[in-house]
Amino acid sequence: MLIALLAGFGLCLSLIVAPGAQNVFLLREGVRHATSSRRHAVVLAMVCFACDIVLISAGVAGFGAAVEAVPWLFDAARWAGVTFLAGYGLFAAWRAVRGGGDAIDATEGPARPDAGLHPDDAPAWSGSTATATLTVSRPRTNQKHVLLPAVLTCLAITWLNPHTYLDTVLMLGSISTAYGDAAWLFGLGAIAGSAAWFAFLTCAARFAARWLRSPRSWRALDAVIAVMMLGLAAALALG
Repeated sequence: MLIALLAGFGLCLSLIVAPGAQNVFLLREGVRHATSSRRHAVVLAMVCFACDIVLISAGVAGFGAAVEAVPWLFDAARWAGVTFLAGYGLFAAWRAVRGGGDAIDATEGPARPDAGLHPDDAPAWSGSTATATLTVSRPRTNQKHVLLPAVLTCLAITWLNPHTYLDTVLMLGSISTAYGDAAWLFGLGAIAGSAAWFAFLTCAARFAARWLRSPRSWRALDAVIAVMMLGLAAALALG
């Protein structure tokens, strides 16, 4: 039983660690909101984890056979994924060329009266410390208005990618049958592997935020994202 659990854990990690569209998106969103809202990255990671639970459970339950019986579903998902990834990649390329990334404030020193505010709410201070005048440039953006589009994008990247079904439903599902009565332990190990990876990715994004403290670094990141997304779209289209 322990062998089945560890096999599921290791196989899931070997499949999910690859630099795919989902991982790139989570990393960028985690870095982007590293200084404003830890909840943002956690929610997105939980969404991806919930999707993996559904997909892995479906694969172990034998849904892979049903998917194989309806091959046109893969073609539909593939072209929807091509369109979405290509659009996301072109948008990232536009940000890389024109700018627009959210540089992270690297200023360190004594606590200021505006500490804890959202970066977009940074107040302007004039005069001496004793007679400082606070002027808030604009109100804080509602976090729900930022989180909802990110969640919808995350769901699209997950469910419109046919490789998601190949890896989780078909591959994990078919391999689980080799463990007989311990198939669900294999699936539980795969779910644990997914949880470990998304927890690691969330923490890694906060660490990576230390290196993205200027608009130039964000443009470089967006350029890498554009190349990866367009490359994935091309691979799906040609595959």
